Amino acid sequence: MVPIKKALDMAYDKKMDLVKVAPNAKPPVCRIMDYGKYKYELAKKEKEAKKNQKVINVKEVRMTPNIEEHDLNVKARRAIDFLNNGDKVKVSIRFRGRELGHTEAGKEVLMDFYEIVSEHGVIDKQPRMEGRNMIMYLVPKTE
Repeated sequence: MVPIKKALDMAYDKKMDLVKVAPNAKPPVCRIMDYGKYKYELAKKEKEAKKNQKVINVKEVRMTPNIEEHDLNVKARRAIDFLNNGDKVKVSIRFRGRELGHTEAGKEVLMDFYEIVSEHGVIDKQPRMEGRNMIMYLVPKTE
């Protein structure tokens, strides 16, 4: 254990900083270091970690329960592009008016949609109702 005055003098002689490493310990633990260099190294490590992480976006494809086959294929192609880019896809069907009484038709559309994109993605969350919408999530297939 070194008195604070002596520790400050030692740091000054080495042209470095006296930094509290564990301020809540009894007695507080300090270290003699170049604080500017230490902060720079931390920032560099943080930037490197950020560069290596993969950001997953959630893209949405909206449809209606009475969608035509060609329109369904167009939406599926867009979803395949999203999945190939590594994004999650939220497939939603909006029910309006009387359509709300025929939610099974919406589920069939979602399952047909999944059959088209099944080579590129898998179901993350099964189709379920949220308010007036039926929602299903797809994630890219991992090799």
